[in-house]
Amino acid sequence: MRLDIITIFPAMMEAGLAEGVIGRARERGRIDVRVRDLRDHTADRHRTVDDVPYGGGPGMVMKPEPLFAAVEAVEAERGRPAAVLLTSPQGRLLTDAVARRLSALDHLVVICGRYEGVDERVSEALVTEEISIGDYVLTGGELPALVVIDAVVRLLPGVVGDAASVAADSFAGGWLDHPHYTRPAAFRGLAVPEVLLSGHHAAIEAWRRRRRIERTVRRRPDLVDRLELTAAERREVDEVRQTLRGRATPPERAKESGHEGD
Repeated sequence: MRLDIITIFPAMMEAGLAEGVIGRARERGRIDVRVRDLRDHTADRHRTVDDVPYGGGPGMVMKPEPLFAAVEAVEAERGRPAAVLLTSPQGRLLTDAVARRLSALDHLVVICGRYEGVDERVSEALVTEEISIGDYVLTGGELPALVVIDAVVRLLPGVVGDAASVAADSFAGGWLDHPHYTRPAAFRGLAVPEVLLSGHHAAIEAWRRRRRIERTVRRRPDLVDRLELTAAERREVDEVRQTLRGRATPPERAKESGHEGD
């Protein structure tokens, strides 16, 4: 996969891309990443990339000319990208499904937004998709761009050493991941569940499946509501919900029913 990142902080991006799985993928040639300084595509001696907004208002807006010039330079050098992404809190939420869709593309350009935002003509005529990593605002799009790249690149063949670990991660298949343990078997009075020490693979897989369901129901019930469950999964979800309701303390149950303090 080819990746071109357009930013006003190239050193920040290079630092984030030099370590870990992404850094090793670059070294091995699994991905071809080029970080491009947006200021190299300005036309004035001050290398200006922003200006005041028309109509007034706070903050500065990223100018369209440098962004168009930067993407056109990528196209001239590397060919037309499959997608031009803009990191923006107003974009489509990054999910496992979005990351998997993007990982199937051969060339991505990622524009790191900054300031109050970018000139709307960039979104209308240059960007193919805006991506958000959550419902909050950061000081710039560099960190979200690194998140997007990490989520996408780890799905590429040969990037993660054990492909099975990617297939079993949280959100793969819709569920959160099950708990993990390693040695020692007992630590400060906390023991690893016996089933994981049994060597009984069918029992271990059944335990892990149940824990995935329990964890998802407890922590992210919204995910469960979006899943197309089999009849067996629906039964397990109902059992887990029943069990969790039974574990609530009397004050919690009273609060939930609206009778606390009556």
